[in-house]
Formats: sequence, C-alpha cells, structure tokens
Amino acid sequence: MTPPVDPSLNRRKLRLALRKAREDAGLSQREAAEQIEWSQSKLIRVETGTVSVSVTDLRALLGLYRIDDPDRVHELEEAARGSKGPSWWSKYHEVVTPQYAQYLGYESAATSLSTYHPIVVPGHLQTADYARELLAPRGLDPDRARRVVDLRMERQQRMFGGPEGPVATLVLDEAAVRREIGGKTVHAAQLEHLLDLGGRGRARLRVLPFTAGAHYSTLGSFVLLGFPDDDDLLYLEHAAGSMTGGEDMELLARYQECFQTIMDLALGETESLDLIDRIRQDLGAR
Repeated sequence: MTPPVDPSLNRRKLRLALRKAREDAGLSQREAAEQIEWSQSKLIRVETGTVSVSVTDLRALLGLYRIDDPDRVHELEEAARGSKGPSWWSKYHEVVTPQYAQYLGYESAATSLSTYHPIVVPGHLQTADYARELLAPRGLDPDRARRVVDLRMERQQRMFGGPEGPVATLVLDEAAVRREIGGKTVHAAQLEHLLDLGGRGRARLRVLPFTAGAHYSTLGSFVLLGFPDDDDLLYLEHAAGSMTGGEDMELLARYQECFQTIMDLALGETESLDLIDRIRQDLGAR
C-alpha cells in the first residue's frame, strides 16, 4: 500500500510556491511580513517549510502577491490543509535530532538520491538484524536502540516499498560489503537483502572495488538529493549531520563531482550484484 502524502511534502510545496510568488511580486521577506503585519520570523518559517500554513494565512499571502487564479488558489489551499499534522517520523522524536528531521523532510520529497558509503551498508539498505548489530557497540539503551532500528525499517519501506520512491543510486565500497557485522549469519542475510533490492530494481547498487585504487573521496559518507523544482541538496553524514544546497554551490558541486568520479570507477550494476553474490557464497563455504 502506498503511504499517504506526508504533511512535510505539502509544506515543501507551499514553501516553493510562496517564495517564488513573493520574489515575482518584487518583495523582500521583511517587506512582505510588514505588509501583512507578521513578524519576519513567521514568514521565514513558512518559506523554509518548518511550519504548517493555515488557509487564512495562505489567503493573506496570496492576496498580497496578487495570485487569484481559482485553480491555483484551490491547489494551494488543499496543500495548506494537508500541511497540518505530524510527519511520519514524528513518532520517533526521541531518536531524531532537529537536523535529521529536516533532512528526512527533504529526503521524502526528493526524486533522486545518490549516496556513497565507504565503511558499512547504509541505513537505506540495512536489515533489522544488521542495524541492531551495528548499533550494539554504541551502548544505547535497549529501547532507544529498538526505536532507531524501527525508524530505519520504516524509512526503508517508504523508500522502496511503493511506486513513488526516488531513483536511488547507492555506491558501496567493497569494504562495506565485505565487513562482517554480526557474524556470518547476519552478514549473509544482509547481502541477500542487497541482492533482492538490486535484483528487483528498487535500488541501483554499485560497488567500488578494491582494485579501483586511489580515488577522490571523502572522510565519510554523503547523500545527494535531487529535486525537479528546487536546488539539489547535499547531506554530510556525521554525528550532528549537516545540509547544504543553494547557499554553498561550490561545496555541492565538489561532492557532485566526487560522486561522478566514484561512479566512473565503480563496477556496473550487474557486476556489482555478481560480486555481492560471490561474497555471500564465500560466507556459506567457510
């Protein structure tokens, strides 16, 4: 079953539409806020998609920006009604930082996702057992660890379980594929899961082999999100997490070049799945 549209997607739709309408009207955020007697911070929150928008507030903005086409007004009013309520990850609030929550909102709206992982299989692709074993050394409270695993599994289901997911290209270093997390049984099941996702075309899996030698990479994993109606976004995966988009185009371009270089060096999809399968078979023979 396809998950319902998340409120964050409607907030994003409004964010893009209202920012463009304000710019088309030739108004700065300060000028627009003053004319409808809002604080500037309120308008900023609306334009960043961090808050829902009431129909009353939307109509005030549309009037200011002189948007009166009935179909367009109706479309945006429906988005405003759908922007209320918690996002799907809100029930995991105890294990989701504000920065990561913001990222999840963008990821839910992305039409493409490209990522490179040099050390372990990424959360997008992990089995529950693999995720639990990966978390074990952190010494998390058992309930907290369980919630983190549940979050990863629901995120994965939303990305790959229906027809609406993004085009996902995931490059794994050979080290990530070979590293035994949780012993042979857990590792073998994880590799089987990769083969299943790759074989069904739900994820475009590529492996960067040891034979690729030196390459331009990073100190950690990263995710590039693509949108048809907005700037691409870079998410650097570390303890705090950080995102950048149009505000740092140079950094974004550098990571886009990095990913293309890695793609050029990686095995093709069929060769990558063959390598994963050989590693899985080697586990069974030991």
